[in-house]
Amino acid sequence: MATDYKTLAGQEFDRSAFESLMKRKNFYWQSFEPHGPVKGLFDYGHPLATLEAQFLSIWRDHFVRKERMQELKCAMITPYNVFKTSGHVDKFADFMCKDPKTGEILRADHLIKDVLEARLKSDKEARGEKVEEAVDDPTKKKKKVKASKGAVKLDDEVRKEYEFLLATLDDYTGEDMGALVKKHDIRSPITGNEVEPPVSVNLMFQTQIGATGKEPAFLRPETAQGQFLSFQHLLEYNDGKMPFASASIGYSFRNELSPRSGLLRVREFLMAEIEHYVDPESGKQHSGFKKVRDYKLPLLSRTVQQEGGSTPTFITIGEAVDSKLVDNETLGYFIARIAMFMERIGVDPTKMRFRQHMQNEMAHYAADCWDCELQTSYGWVECVGCADRSAYDLSVHMKATGVPLNVRESLKEPYRVEEWQAQLDKKKAGPIFKKDASKVQAALDSLTQDFREKLSLSLKKDGEVEVEVADVEGGKVKLNKDVVSIQKESRLITTREYIPNVIEPSFGIGRILYSLMEHAYWTREGDAARSVMSFKPTVAPIKVLLVPLQKDARFTPVVESLEEQLDDRGISYDTDSSGVSIGKRYARNDELGIPCGITVDYQSLEDGTFTLRDRDTTKQVRAKAEDILDAVEKMTLGRWTWADVQAKLPAFEGKEEEPKAE
Repeated sequence: MATDYKTLAGQEFDRSAFESLMKRKNFYWQSFEPHGPVKGLFDYGHPLATLEAQFLSIWRDHFVRKERMQELKCAMITPYNVFKTSGHVDKFADFMCKDPKTGEILRADHLIKDVLEARLKSDKEARGEKVEEAVDDPTKKKKKVKASKGAVKLDDEVRKEYEFLLATLDDYTGEDMGALVKKHDIRSPITGNEVEPPVSVNLMFQTQIGATGKEPAFLRPETAQGQFLSFQHLLEYNDGKMPFASASIGYSFRNELSPRSGLLRVREFLMAEIEHYVDPESGKQHSGFKKVRDYKLPLLSRTVQQEGGSTPTFITIGEAVDSKLVDNETLGYFIARIAMFMERIGVDPTKMRFRQHMQNEMAHYAADCWDCELQTSYGWVECVGCADRSAYDLSVHMKATGVPLNVRESLKEPYRVEEWQAQLDKKKAGPIFKKDASKVQAALDSLTQDFREKLSLSLKKDGEVEVEVADVEGGKVKLNKDVVSIQKESRLITTREYIPNVIEPSFGIGRILYSLMEHAYWTREGDAARSVMSFKPTVAPIKVLLVPLQKDARFTPVVESLEEQLDDRGISYDTDSSGVSIGKRYARNDELGIPCGITVDYQSLEDGTFTLRDRDTTKQVRAKAEDILDAVEKMTLGRWTWADVQAKLPAFEGKEEEPKAE
């Protein structure tokens, strides 16, 4: 059946053939296979592990180096209090439905999506809308076919309702999804059994610190909290200057209810997260925005989604920010930089869009949030989230710990004010409140001027006051006039204190890598057995293939000399000196995505020239070793394309031997 999802060459995408290639070339496999594979856990083989390393190198260059970020490495085991404060303990959850007869757990939104999509597919078949001919050939017409056995035609209104529900499902609460399950008789697609109403299940892996079990902890589900709690160190390293950004690459863990779709939904995964700190009174402007203002992007707005649409609009990021479609310049700047990064690593731009979060998807404190989604054979997949988190994280941690996670800036023009000051007597409060003393003072500092004035009257009249303090026993403390003083004071304001807002781009690296591999995959025309992975030379796991024409001892020192020169230049290579035909050797290494190949033949022995073959076109040039290696190096650094090589070096018209399918 024809689909809208095509290979790089415009062919029908055959996922089974693609997965066969992944397995055959050992890109990845399920972990612990000898003991029985575990769902949601994968091991990367050399091709994918090396691709990931190349990806991370480019990511660091594109973001950390270019944006002058501070890179951190934070602990993965995180104390309970951190995630209780951040809200993860209470809210980091998905809704699940249970099949009461089998005990199987089904994620509610996935269950609804799968069932409705299956019904719509059945409806298309019943209407004869199934397409047999590949639509990439415009000379061939779509053919209607007889409805397949069991196909069910839906009423037009029901069909429209299903399509609308699929477009807006991200905006549904657990209660909303429960109503959908009941209204549309959503059942387990595996057993056909009715399912129980959705319930919330926390996705964090719980553990403990130490042998006593008295210090509960979690494996982090994101890297962000470690960065937020390091804020004062980051600010100090930056000499107190704002704005600035931190970045962290590391593993995170989520106990997915129903891992599926290969590398797209797993329980252990690598993330790269950026936290960009800005002054909230700056208007969240960005000094680099003018450089990206005219960059065009496919933006799918919340409004379009609410109307049931899914087609993005191509506009410049400048237009999006000016119209407030994107909330501010800093958020817009990073959205554009994310798109540029995707283009740099070789993502197909026609399979990329930025989708604005529906209102119900966003946290209550978020100002705006966009996902960079990549199209795969599984549909559109969220790969990068870019959110304006306001000042939420630093604020809640500062309130819970009493530790200042704010910025102090000297004022150019100091001024004098009269304010009510509420101050603990540290000598007397310390023995009473001990480690909670800082929390009590933080609670006093957070009180409004009006409330402090009321407390001063109560303290004068009754001799004591009661103040709410989060994270202490009972949630309140009583303070007498010997422990606290509340009085109006005149003071000179010489500094401004504020809690920064945070713009956070968060990258799911495994999802991007999987999408990139699908985007790079295609097959040779007329021979579907000849698969090719068209990785860019900058990101390809192996940069060049050395191929001696035949097994001849005279080639050995020449090949070894090329290997040594490639090592000196830091270029990764592989040598294929097996006895099969040269065409077959090139074909099997095209499956690994090696961008170019150097052939050592008998002419090489005579005049020291070599052919350089391009993986995608199979075209070749011939030149001296130094020129060939210079060309390879410039391609791997992204300075030249194959077109540049062809323009600089003489073409070689030798015919490549066509391999027979194995």
